[in-house]
Amino acid sequence: MTEKMQWIREPKAFRLEGDRAEIITQPHTDLWQRTYYHFRNDNAPVLQMETEEKYFSFIVKTDFTDSKHRLDQCGIVMYLDSENWLKGSVEYETEEFAHLGSVVTNHGYSDWATTEIASDVKVMWYRFSRREDDYCIECSRDGVHFSQMRICHMWEGAGKIRFGIYACSPEDSSFKAVFSDMKITECAWKTHDGQQPDQ
Repeated sequence: MTEKMQWIREPKAFRLEGDRAEIITQPHTDLWQRTYYHFRNDNAPVLQMETEEKYFSFIVKTDFTDSKHRLDQCGIVMYLDSENWLKGSVEYETEEFAHLGSVVTNHGYSDWATTEIASDVKVMWYRFSRREDDYCIECSRDGVHFSQMRICHMWEGAGKIRFGIYACSPEDSSFKAVFSDMKITECAWKTHDGQQPDQ
């Protein structure tokens, strides 16, 4: 699958083979726009493929055993441009805990939704699903049972999109992020079966 993907900001050190990718992060790389911190970071390496398909799911396994410094992170991403993107990842914090979370950036402002998990969690699967211009991010410890992290709308996400993987180290750090078992499936995020849409 990696042969269909292209870099935005190619890292200095990486390895691609089939459905597996390894990225060695560089210090002071990150994705964030404005909110709360009032800075703009837009230099993380991103490996993506393009599609106009409106309904699908993308699954990937991430292994961040090597992460050891605050904010080291890797996960899934949909990077449209510097001011419109989303990501889901685990960020290392301390020897006791990490942040499992997601960021959605619409028109230049990021948010961050997180929950604390134990720092001994070193592998996480993600499932990124699209239904037109709405998106769902899920995570899993075993690649079988997925839990919803968030549902969101992307204001610039209605047409052709790019999606894939990323890794970065916002502080003075570097680690090896390993991605594997990448696949695209029919949309696993099923239609809502409750209240009917407004007419």
